[in-house]
Amino acid sequence: MSSSTGSESGARGRTRRAILSAAAGTLSRDRNARLADIAAAADVGRSTLQRYFPDREALVAAVVEDSLRLLDEALRKARIDQGPARESMRRLVAAMLDVGDQVLFLYGDPRISQALAGRGEPDPAAEAVAALIARGQTEGDFDAEVDGAWIEHVLWAHVCAGCQAVSTGTLPHHGAFTSVIRTLEHGIRP
Repeated sequence: MSSSTGSESGARGRTRRAILSAAAGTLSRDRNARLADIAAAADVGRSTLQRYFPDREALVAAVVEDSLRLLDEALRKARIDQGPARESMRRLVAAMLDVGDQVLFLYGDPRISQALAGRGEPDPAAEAVAALIARGQTEGDFDAEVDGAWIEHVLWAHVCAGCQAVSTGTLPHHGAFTSVIRTLEHGIRP
């Protein structure tokens, strides 16, 4: 049973997944949340949480790995290498909003995003998004005059804003999706 792959089944697996999900959501909103807050969000006792994760460091490490796995899974399901680039971008945005707590957890804390960048491993997700942007520019769906890295930066800024709006209850999921897509595709013009 591999704790980093989330492959546990049964009650133990469900409890572990509930803790990881609650931790991602709780820590994305409050980086200083106590283990008791995370346990309450997962609807388990603190002693149960600590049976799975003996300390905060172990929990955060597991949430990082689980969040990366969920983002990779969402990206794969979005099939951004298929179909017109504009539709692929829409699927990408929808997929990232579906794992919004994980997006905010991973990229909302500079310490975590710097640690991820410092791993020295290739990032297949970043490569896939860069390829999507280049394809969109070639196909004429995205402005070829704008640097691809800039488009990617704007994309992630908008996705994070959408995830934050859903997390805080400012917008429902579909409203955040519509706002992100409209702004990406049309800017702020009326």
